[in-house]
Amino acid sequence: MAIWRTLRTDDGSRKQGQPQTGQGYRWNVDSVRLVLCYGAFGFGYIIPATFVPAMARELVKDPLVFGWSWPIFGIAAALSTLVAAAGTRFVGNRRLWAVSHLVMALGVSAPVMWPTIDGIMIAAFLVGGTFMIPTMTGMQEARMVSGSHATSLMAVMTAAFATGQIGGPLLVTYAVGPHGDLSRPLLVACLLLVVSAGALCRPRPFVYASATKDVGAELS
Repeated sequence: MAIWRTLRTDDGSRKQGQPQTGQGYRWNVDSVRLVLCYGAFGFGYIIPATFVPAMARELVKDPLVFGWSWPIFGIAAALSTLVAAAGTRFVGNRRLWAVSHLVMALGVSAPVMWPTIDGIMIAAFLVGGTFMIPTMTGMQEARMVSGSHATSLMAVMTAAFATGQIGGPLLVTYAVGPHGDLSRPLLVACLLLVVSAGALCRPRPFVYASATKDVGAELS
């Protein structure tokens, strides 16, 4: 909040060496949609990312078994960046972002549907294999939507993501029962991811032609 007033963008009309006199970012329905979906992503991934090792340890006491939850998570994350880089060329940023939310939702719900070590490892693989993709595609989509004014949108999306990350563990604190059952927080996270995926699947309005032109000029 302290730096909000400094989030001003250059209007493109100033010459080199002159001070910036840009106007504030102009919000629209799609910008707000991206912010909310990015916040839902932060909320949805943080619960399994934080508690997967603990859930695995509750089911299997042998560290040689439950300890594999983090390596699987990390390996899947590393491989996902390669898949995402190639996938955006074929399906676009927003569709890939939506698909990653759906796959992540399946991973988040896996320990609820299969409360075994297998379900935990599926969660580690699916969540680990998708949580990097919204970060990549979300920031690229922000540039596509806002063009040269993308800095402000990226900043607010990042703040929404951080808010979701805080909200996830808080929900666990209040919702987990005396037996440490994470089913309800996981199902809430799964629902938010599915809803946000549906929101991302809505057609992008035509008003972004100028923003696309800005991005095209940057890339050229």
